[in-house]
Amino acid sequence: QVQLVESGGGLVQAGASLRLSCVASGGTFSSYAMGWFRQAPGKERDFVATISQSGVITYYGDSVKGRFTISRDNAKNTVSLQMNSLKPEDTADYYCAASRGIVTRVEERYEYWGQGTQVAVSS
Repeated sequence: QVQLVESGGGLVQAGASLRLSCVASGGTFSSYAMGWFRQAPGKERDFVATISQSGVITYYGDSVKGRFTISRDNAKNTVSLQMNSLKPEDTADYYCAASRGIVTRVEERYEYWGQGTQVAVSS
């Protein structure tokens, strides 16, 4: 069983940056592909970014490509999401997730989820 705990959310102004972190415990972190998803109020959860077990392969959602960067440190059991040039439409709860399979954008393929961290971007 893998436990995931996100941190780093907050309230910022448009154009600012935030760095989200997710620490994993209870499993072999390096064996999991890791992803970030987000859910805005009243909307479905959307894919943000994912990174392969080795960190070599990354994919991004179209709305964050070029602004967000996902990275991982297998020695520290941590995956991070660097968010730059934030926009009000980035406001959402951000969730970290772990998948035992190959790196994927598909939410249903992630077996473990954190509780989420809130990000609010004011205009």
